[in-house]
Amino acid sequence: MTTFVDRVELHVAAGNGGHGCASVHREKFKPLGGPDGGNGGRGGDVILTVDQSVTTLLDYHHSPHRKATNGKPGEGGNRAGKDGADLVLTVPDGTVVLDKAGNVLADLVGHGTSFVAAQGGRGGLGNAALASARRKAPGFALLGVPGDLQDIVLELKTVADVALVGYPSAGKSSLISVLSAAKPKIADYPFTTLVPNLGVVTAGSTVYTIADVPGLIPGASQGKGLGLEFLRHVERCSVLVHVLDTATLESDRDPLSDLDVIEEELRQYGGLDNRPRIVVLNKIDVPDGRDLAEMVRPDLEARGYRVFEVSAVAHTGLKELSYALADLVAKARAARPKEEATRIVIRPKAVDDAGFTVTHEGDGLFRVRGEKPERWVRQTDFNNDEAVGYLADRLNRLGVEAELMKAGARAGDGVAIGPEDNAVVFDWEPSVMAGAEMLGRRGEDHRFDAPRPAAQRRRDRQAERDETEQGYEEFDPFAS
Repeated sequence: MTTFVDRVELHVAAGNGGHGCASVHREKFKPLGGPDGGNGGRGGDVILTVDQSVTTLLDYHHSPHRKATNGKPGEGGNRAGKDGADLVLTVPDGTVVLDKAGNVLADLVGHGTSFVAAQGGRGGLGNAALASARRKAPGFALLGVPGDLQDIVLELKTVADVALVGYPSAGKSSLISVLSAAKPKIADYPFTTLVPNLGVVTAGSTVYTIADVPGLIPGASQGKGLGLEFLRHVERCSVLVHVLDTATLESDRDPLSDLDVIEEELRQYGGLDNRPRIVVLNKIDVPDGRDLAEMVRPDLEARGYRVFEVSAVAHTGLKELSYALADLVAKARAARPKEEATRIVIRPKAVDDAGFTVTHEGDGLFRVRGEKPERWVRQTDFNNDEAVGYLADRLNRLGVEAELMKAGARAGDGVAIGPEDNAVVFDWEPSVMAGAEMLGRRGEDHRFDAPRPAAQRRRDRQAERDETEQGYEEFDPFAS
């Protein structure tokens, strides 16, 4: 049974926003008290949060589909819908979040670090929020926006200061067990270690973590054995320790050739050239092992390596090794830039971004893409003519009609708003004025036109003039 998982594909769905409510206030002696439809609630987010007590992605391996709660719809009496609850998913320290294409979205390091993997949909505005001086009684409300659907990949890269690398059965697990309090599985056959083991070592005033990285054999960087699966756990380590077996029973192996093979795998994996190396000649408690260690030590030192002869069984040479590692770790920490370890990739929009694009796809079809127009389409109830007219007004004020004219669109051409698999398509009919300006009476109700104070009438007239001069802007608290 799998007990350790360090890479999973996760399908997350944020909550949908609740629909706005179209309602008119009514009470005794006041049958038309004005619009009072409340806004819909926001959908819940899906949030990844680092928890030090979590060490594996096993839960998401078994249950890869996760969904947050939807927002509640608005109600009459200006009652807003309840927001959906956020779904918080705990991940191990050192988790990297990638999209399906392999692009890094976030690199989560440090307890409590969080990343919004899928954002909940906005709640739709109720007709009370859509009311204005010209639109006193909107007969429609906006629909809630669906939450994000994301397919992401989670990769765990161990957060450790020192990585022990070497052939299977070189004694890495034994070494980590005597240097720290870790209790890894130890046996005399290859691939005993199937998961990275972590231990904490104290040497003087320095406390550091050490990881045993399993499965490195020739071809590991191309996926042979278990090496490729666990090489990612070396990436965060500041110091690499080559553990070489001086008592191997295989006739075609020796410490120097083992070192060359492992170095070649690390080189092919990439990104590790600048890490300081230490060589540990292990198993010198075996007579032949000590003789071989003394033979190869001069060659290793001639290559520039710092060499330690140790025995995990007899506890020989461990103190000198632990203090040498502590010194290298302290130097690496001092040289590290003082910046946030967590990396979240933000891709801002261009300064001259109009917010949408219009492309001619041939055969009289023009496609409009952009965050605002696509969101507005999703918020529109196409069974309500007034809501459709409101959408036309918003698109016109955004400049979509002008861009369609520049792109060569003619009356009767098809216009699609949104991606190919989920677009709203209609026949374009250009107009000099937006739909609401042509009709002039959408959302008006003369039953509300009771005598008003002079000051109020002046304010309403000024509001109408301002709307005409500014392109007939509507109230939208979500507009950026």
